[in-house]
Amino acid sequence: MMEGTAGVSGHRHADEALLDNAPLLAERDPGGMLRHTASAGAQVRESAALAAEANLSVLADDGRPRAVVIAGIGTAGRTGDVLATVAGPRCPVPVIPHRSAGVPGWVGAADVVIAVSASGRSPEALGAAEAAHRRGARLVAVGAPDSQLQSVAERARAPFIPVPRRAPARASLWALTVPVLLAARTLGLVKVNEADLAETAARLDADADRCRPTAESFVNPAKSLALGLSGSIPIVWGSSPLATVAARRFGDTLSANARYPVVAGALGEAGRGRVGLLDGVFGGLAEGERDIFADPGDDEPDGTRLRLVLLRDGGLNADDDTDEPLAVEERRADAVQTLAERRGVRCDVVTAEGGSALERLASLVAVPDFASIYLALVHGLDPMAVPAITEMKELANQ
Repeated sequence: MMEGTAGVSGHRHADEALLDNAPLLAERDPGGMLRHTASAGAQVRESAALAAEANLSVLADDGRPRAVVIAGIGTAGRTGDVLATVAGPRCPVPVIPHRSAGVPGWVGAADVVIAVSASGRSPEALGAAEAAHRRGARLVAVGAPDSQLQSVAERARAPFIPVPRRAPARASLWALTVPVLLAARTLGLVKVNEADLAETAARLDADADRCRPTAESFVNPAKSLALGLSGSIPIVWGSSPLATVAARRFGDTLSANARYPVVAGALGEAGRGRVGLLDGVFGGLAEGERDIFADPGDDEPDGTRLRLVLLRDGGLNADDDTDEPLAVEERRADAVQTLAERRGVRCDVVTAEGGSALERLASLVAVPDFASIYLALVHGLDPMAVPAITEMKELANQ
């Protein structure tokens, strides 16, 4: 074993038959990442209840803020993207995700800082909470109970929403996101009502059932997506701002759970340059040189191909103000599917469903979340344990 690979296990080629062996899937997932991911609906309900118990009403005492900064890193940072997207272009104040320690230099008494950390001890969230307190900004903290972050919030006499840590942060997106949304609702920035939360939780429950380990691959959308991505270089593009948040989330989970390199982002931005990947050595050039009569495995290990995953918002909120007309987003999505087809690059499409922005986002996140775990399992990887993360923390703290 090479130096620095302690704890690294798995195999490069996917064991696709594993996906239809539920007992073996459970054995290969000792940390229970599938179970944690299936708890997403329950996370929405529990964190909404916990937020209701927190004294968020004090946030509204000083009126509407000048700006809201959501401070955190990783999945905690992604909650800021969710808030900005759900708030949408009609939001009366800027919503700014911040992924560095401290807060932007302009933050002061007119602003609100929401510090988020699943563990309650990330330097980014702690630094932001301390800085907000020093500068007199209104503070809200979201994280593990009895943590350093709770201590900072108590010193600042700021609302703290305790989110029990039952899983890694990346499996706790909804537990961390709902308190952020409800804090923003108290400030009058988003319209998220109890029905939206209930429908989002129900959607997550339904998708967890569709993606359960005992559902066979041909009826399980997450297993089917994992099989399609197996051995590929994934490109994940979102057709709208909402779908782009889901695309970046899928990039996060593919990297952390399945250890796959991935290109993720906005389709509109991709159309200005990155769409050229479809013409490249892993796209059209590779497909054009393939021997159609060859055995599928004959060109390995140099047969890596792109696999496009397109997350489409579906144009369900046609009356909303948007940065771009929905017709433009839809035409662009149709165009990239046509481009991929012409170049022989296979494309998977996930289309949003639901009435509210939050439910539509959930419908774009749930299946890909499960797919990233199934993809890890077919490679013999434990999606819970990521040795490189532990090793990097050790090296960085020396």
